[in-house]
Amino acid sequence: MAQPVVIVGAGQAGFQVAASLRQAGFDGKIVLIGDEPRLPYQRPPLSKGYLAGETGLDVVWLRPEGFYAKEAIDLETGGVAAAIDRHERRVRLTSGGEIGYDHLVLATGARFRPLPVPGAALDGVLPLRTLADADALRPRLEEARHVVVVGAGFIGLEFASVAAKFGVGVHIVEVTNRPMGRVVSEAVSRFFTEAHRGWGAEVALGTGVARILGNGKVDSVETSDGRLLPADLVLIGIGVLPNSELAEAAGLAVDNGIVVDEQLLTADPTISAIGDCANYPSRFASGRCRLESVQNAVDQGHCVAGRLAGRPAGFDKVPWFWTDQGDLKLQIAGITVGHDSAVLRGNPESRSFSVFCHRDGRLIGVESVNRPADHMAARRLLIGDPRLSPQQAADADYDLKAHIAALAKR
Repeated sequence: MAQPVVIVGAGQAGFQVAASLRQAGFDGKIVLIGDEPRLPYQRPPLSKGYLAGETGLDVVWLRPEGFYAKEAIDLETGGVAAAIDRHERRVRLTSGGEIGYDHLVLATGARFRPLPVPGAALDGVLPLRTLADADALRPRLEEARHVVVVGAGFIGLEFASVAAKFGVGVHIVEVTNRPMGRVVSEAVSRFFTEAHRGWGAEVALGTGVARILGNGKVDSVETSDGRLLPADLVLIGIGVLPNSELAEAAGLAVDNGIVVDEQLLTADPTISAIGDCANYPSRFASGRCRLESVQNAVDQGHCVAGRLAGRPAGFDKVPWFWTDQGDLKLQIAGITVGHDSAVLRGNPESRSFSVFCHRDGRLIGVESVNRPADHMAARRLLIGDPRLSPQQAADADYDLKAHIAALAKR
């Protein structure tokens, strides 16, 4: 009897492989192993509608429980992979059980990066990565008066915007000089800084955390410049670490994630890696990259499922991301890091604009605030050779749809 396809990790990426295999007509056995004792769920609502109490679990679940039985997907919740025996093609679980595989997909995701300062273990100092984290944060947020958000990335700023709706006093502390500075242009970073200040938050840039104070429970945060910020709740949002230890212990290459090729295969042809844990080659990054996004997880899941179902293809999807903060939706197409030119289309004062980012005259990405049409145009442009100059991008009268149509005829 053929061994199953075994997927370690039941987040967005792992779930997508299993679901896409069935959609592709794969009739072999599929085992999906999730380390949390619950159904596979999506993460974006956790820092938005679910945290705010506006949506329930029915929105969070990727599929209802009956889906897995209907599709003959063996879902092993609460199962933690302890080791991989590549020679015997078996995965050993911490429970002591073992599962053989014909092909193994590592979709182990990432975990929150801890803050290495005194007091980080105090009650009331929490991350926001899992459903359990969101469940722990929500009642505390309802009771909080002063919140300190450490880290001004997507998660930190999404949390801060929800906290502002609760009428909580919010301090945002960011060690670099720009919110979301790792992924967006200066114009977008500056715009969101002022937006959060407009919602009542105090934003401290270029400032770290020296220690967190309290007697068992947090009551204040001391910043690196000597300020003492009142806090009965602290959100740590300083990034994530890829869960690559399982792969490394099995002798697979690891470098800021599990190293894979253009087909998302490791050096072992029976093992793939996808999603937040995978470091893959991308023309959009001018080298290798590891992306933390739903789109990346979904598209890589489709790619691996297609290969396992007999339709192999290299992974070459346009990366795109989004974040909802207050009344603002930021959508990013491409990877804008490393641009040498950034031009505005629209007016930030209208709260609707885009930043078109070029490198050496070539469009590499577009950041759009409340301009979904620009975002969709950017995704279409970046599939091929965009041939959109900075001057054309900055001209509000230049017809992007006509430009895309002209490119399609060449």
